[in-house]
Order: sequence, then C-alpha cells, then structure tokens
Amino acid sequence: MKRSFLRLAAPFAVAALALTACSGGTGADGEGDAAGGIVIGNGSEPQNPLVPTNTNETGGGKIIDLIFAGLVYYDAEGAVHNDLAESIETEDAQNYTIKIKEGETFSDGSPVTANSFVDAWNQGVAEAHLSSYFFEPIKGFPEGGEPGPDFTGLEGLKVVDDTTFTVELSQPEADFPLRLGYSAFYPLPEAGIGDADAVAAFGAAPIGNGPYLLESADDWKHNESILLKVNPDYDGPRKAQNGGIELKFYAQQDAAYNDLLGGNLDVLDAVPDSAFSTFETELGDRAVNQPSAIFQSFTIPDRLPHFAGEEGNLRRQALSMAINRQEITDTIFQGTRSPAHDYTSPVIDGYSENVPGSEVMNYDPEKAKELWAQADAISPWEGSFEIAYNADGGHQAWVDATTNSIKNTLGIDAKGAPYPDFKSLRDEVTNRTIQTAFRTGWQADYPGLGNFLAPLYATGAGSNDGDYSSAEFDGLLSQAAGAASVEESNDLYLQAQSVLFRDLPAIPLWYSNVTGGSIDTVDNVQFGWNSVPLYYQITK
Repeated sequence: MKRSFLRLAAPFAVAALALTACSGGTGADGEGDAAGGIVIGNGSEPQNPLVPTNTNETGGGKIIDLIFAGLVYYDAEGAVHNDLAESIETEDAQNYTIKIKEGETFSDGSPVTANSFVDAWNQGVAEAHLSSYFFEPIKGFPEGGEPGPDFTGLEGLKVVDDTTFTVELSQPEADFPLRLGYSAFYPLPEAGIGDADAVAAFGAAPIGNGPYLLESADDWKHNESILLKVNPDYDGPRKAQNGGIELKFYAQQDAAYNDLLGGNLDVLDAVPDSAFSTFETELGDRAVNQPSAIFQSFTIPDRLPHFAGEEGNLRRQALSMAINRQEITDTIFQGTRSPAHDYTSPVIDGYSENVPGSEVMNYDPEKAKELWAQADAISPWEGSFEIAYNADGGHQAWVDATTNSIKNTLGIDAKGAPYPDFKSLRDEVTNRTIQTAFRTGWQADYPGLGNFLAPLYATGAGSNDGDYSSAEFDGLLSQAAGAASVEESNDLYLQAQSVLFRDLPAIPLWYSNVTGGSIDTVDNVQFGWNSVPLYYQITK
C-alpha cells in the first residue's frame, strides 16, 4: 500500500491548494449518536500525564488523538485533510500562514484561538518536552533543543489575530504541512499552560477539543482503563458515531484476545502471538491482518560496556548478522511480520529495500562470528547480552527467539530481560538508567520517510533513546527536509539510512502488520495506515 504524498511540480502552490480545498473527512457522515453504545477497545497505561507535547508513546498517544483535534488529520490511507485549519498557505515553503476555523472551543467552553497553538508549541520547547524536537524546523529553536533562561518563545511563531498565526521556518520544508496532524502540534487551553506542576495536573484531567473528552479524572482508572465520553461541542470531520470509547489496559495481550472472543471487548488492535495461527479462522471476516507503518528494532546505548567506539560497532554488526529474521518471522509471527530491509516501512512512499549498507541485515553466521572475534581482540566479551522488553506487550516469544539465535551463533549467553509493563520499561529508558539493550520500535506519526528517521536518530531528538549523534546523518536530514520536492527528499533520506546501517544506532528487526479484529457488537470498523482503529467512525 502506498501512502499519498503531495507531489510538488509547482511545489508550494500545490501544497497550499491541497490543504485549503480539502476540509471534509472520510468517515461516516451525519451527527454522532451520543446515545449509542460505548465502544470498548484495548490500550495501555500512559507513561506520562496526557499533555500532547510530552507524549511520545502509543498508550498515551492513542488517548490524546481521541480527546484533541489538530490543524489537520490523516484518513485511513494516510492522506491529509483539514480539521481545525481553515487554510494553510505558503508561497515559498518557508513562511506559512495558518488560519483556523472560527467558533471552535475546548470541552470547557473556552475558545480555540491562534494563541492556543502558539502557546502550546512554545511551552513544549521551553520545557524541553519529549516531542519538542518536532518544532526544530521553526526559526528560533534553541541549539541542541536546550532553551536557556532567556528563552521567551520561538521567533518564527507570530499571532496575527484570534484565528490567524504565521510560522517561519529556518529553511524551506515542503512537507511541513504534512506533519501538522501529529499530536505534538495540538492546541492547549489556557489551563494547560503554566509551570511544570500545573501542566502535570492538567495532564491528569486534560481539557481537549477533539471528538471525545475525559469528563472526570475519576474516569481514568490508572492501570485499568479510561472512559472517554462524546464531546458534544466538537463539530469537525471526525464527529463521533458512537456513545464513547472505553480503553481497557491489559497486562497480557492473551487476556485482551480472550476478552474479544468472550464478548467483553469490541475491537482489538494487537493479537497475541499465541493466536497468530488461529485468529483469522476464529474471527472470520472480522479479522484484520494488513500492512501498517510500524517498524521494530532493539537499541544498544553506547554507554553500555563493550558497545562504544570501534568495538561497539563490530559487536552491533555481529549481532545483526547473527539474527535469523526470516526464520523468526515465519515461526513466531506466522505471516504477521516481514523481515526489515531498512529503517522505515514498506507502506511509506519512497521506501526501498536496496539501501546501500543494508547487507548488514543478512543472516550470516560465519561473518557474525568473525566480527565478534575482531571485537574480542579489542576487549574480550564478558557477561550476558540481554534485551529488555515489557511483559504486557506480547514480546517474550520473539525476544527469546532473537536471543537464542544470537546465543547459538556467537556462543555467548543471551536472554530476555522482562519488565512488568510498558511504563516501567519506558521510565528507565527515558531516565537513561537501563543497563541492557532494549526493544524499540516506531509507529509513524505522519506518513513520511523522515518521520522514521529524524525523531529517533537525529542528535538530541526526543525519541533518540540511544543518544546517537552523527553530524553526517544530521546534515543529510537537514538537506532532505529542505529539498524542493518529495522525490529529492526521499533520495536524501535513503542516503541518510546508509549512515545508519554503518553505525547501527538501532538494529532493525521486522515490519509489523496490524493484527486485530472486532466482534459483531460493532460495525464500520476500519484500521488506519498507522494500525490504530478509526474509533470515531465505529458504530455500536
């Protein structure tokens, strides 16, 4: 499946036209049925309070996308449509004028204004939130992402009037409007702007402007579930067609799947590996097994013993070549994953499985042993190689298979290191206290090659969990972002990936299909390009 990019033969005028002319959605028409049934889906406890600029993981992201609305949104195929934006216009791909629709409000009745966007974005940068990297293209972004005490806001953000603001970028970037559907760019009411304690308190009971709302902090039962009611004041293209969404947080994916079979869950977007061979038979035409923009890997920080410098590079190459990806995807995943050939996803326009340097992904036991021996000549290996994972995510089988492949090939002790839940794993990763390799992956924020590269591997990026830094890679990203066309940009992103294959800041494993399904309590179930169900259009 190809993702739709704006083709820019006359680049900047076309981008403006596409985003001013397309304001309708692709979901069901008509008013949301607030009296309809509450759709029950699966989720996970968010890592942090629900603040858009400080949420970069799937548990919190799924909720934020339901209770907030941005300037644009993505349909099931990844195409861009206006949500709050009346128009997004530019003549040079560097200076953008954004007009928002009049009369929009947050769920507390306060107005959505130009300041709601500008203040939220500036706060994300000022507080160095996890997604602040997304504002790096805007003029005035602090060097290294670290705002000094004199930082008063991004120079490139200007409020013109209540419904208009301008964005000046540091260089032309033709795909900037494509990114604006990501949650980092959502607006915040005045209640969400303040010091760190006030913002955290807001995130515990957020006030949004999307199709759903968190009516009371009591509706968020931590580590159990969250109940979202229909927001009657939202009148955008994602109008709810049901009575609300309840996301249940599961410690084990098997429990979620059993709830689906037992009629206690309406929609599931993560089938456990124990059901890969049976779920399509058991769910029939309500089963989903389709490509999505999800990439899986594991990361080994340079700070770990034996993984810095030349020794570390040799060991990373050896580990990559010691993994039999085809056997693991065939045996463990049974047609729901495919071996990775790059750092992005086959469903994204511009993807190539022939990136120079990608031969390091080939299963080559003899070469792996040779490289490991070269590393041992620098400093003999000692201890165990471990991959940390969250036990509530259905990862044990593949981690065990991967570490067994490494152990059998290299003759070292290798095993998984389970954490009880996603939050506990991510807290150690975020705090840089984790002492092993750890599972990583990426569910795309917007349908572009750059989204799989810049947030994860650019120097100082919010999701750069291994603290990788390469001036050559950063330079290619900058050139790609400022390219005059998407085609030219994609070529530069492929060159950037060659640098990644040389340095291996993360070791790619496979691409994921979305595997899930629903039961006959619900209709109009559709899974989007990024594997998330379009909850707002589900009827019950």
